[in-house]
Amino acid sequence: GPALGALGICDQIAAIGTIASYAISTGAASIVSQRHGAGDEAGARHASWQSTLMVLALGALFAIVGLFLARPVMVGVIGAKGEVAELGVRYLRVIVTGSFTMFLLLHLTSLQRALGSAKTPASLLVAGNVLNFFLALLLVFGPGPAPAPFGMCAPIAAALHVPRMGMLGAAWATIVARLVVLAPIAYVGVRRFRIGLPPSSPGPAPDWAVMKRVAHIAWPTSAQFALRIGAGLFVSSLVARYFTTDSDQSASTAMGLVFRLDTMAVFVAMGWGSAAQTFVGQNLGAKQLRRAKRSGWFTAAYDV
Repeated sequence: GPALGALGICDQIAAIGTIASYAISTGAASIVSQRHGAGDEAGARHASWQSTLMVLALGALFAIVGLFLARPVMVGVIGAKGEVAELGVRYLRVIVTGSFTMFLLLHLTSLQRALGSAKTPASLLVAGNVLNFFLALLLVFGPGPAPAPFGMCAPIAAALHVPRMGMLGAAWATIVARLVVLAPIAYVGVRRFRIGLPPSSPGPAPDWAVMKRVAHIAWPTSAQFALRIGAGLFVSSLVARYFTTDSDQSASTAMGLVFRLDTMAVFVAMGWGSAAQTFVGQNLGAKQLRRAKRSGWFTAAYDV
């Protein structure tokens, strides 16, 4: 129970960074897809590099939050109590400090999708989730005990002397799986499209004009999601402060389950939007306005 409650709160906190990163990636992908559609490959590479600098800076900021502010956020801001608070603080330190892995995964896959390549990144992400599942079994349950369907990794954990880490093991499994998948996704992006590398011209230095344009697209893209997550955290804070005690956090557990389902629905909708964004951007860059409008309507139909 406390672990589910802590996960629900922690996922919402971590989602703030994911949404901010996704917004940067969305803004960058819009520019990259339009320049690619117009045949300006140098401009596409330049925009991809500038946005990568922005994502790296965001990752560094959230690493500081995870390392030094996990307890003030979980206890002071949210008001979590008892075991929910203690589990949440430990989980936040790992998952938020390692947020850069998710930021870069989202960013590199968005850029590759903007250039018309979606299957390879998607396949690697699926492989990463499979790896995450087995690592979680290994690290969460260790040598056991484990529920009947999930004891397959117990002999491996025992042979490798992997301890039973519980909820913290889920955080480490996620970070390690992301790192493993990040390497081939970055390799494909660099090798095939030369994205994620500084262009030879105008160079690797920050281009504030391009960054400002990315941010100009990113903010309205992320505002609705940030508001939604912020409202969820506010409700979680009210529940944690006024409907839980040090010995009973069942209300936080229930809210955690609800918000995990709600967040999943949000990310499904974001996926449809990303697919439309690529098609709209490339057709705008190629001056195919009718096709760009039609793709927007088809996406609306998918969402409905």
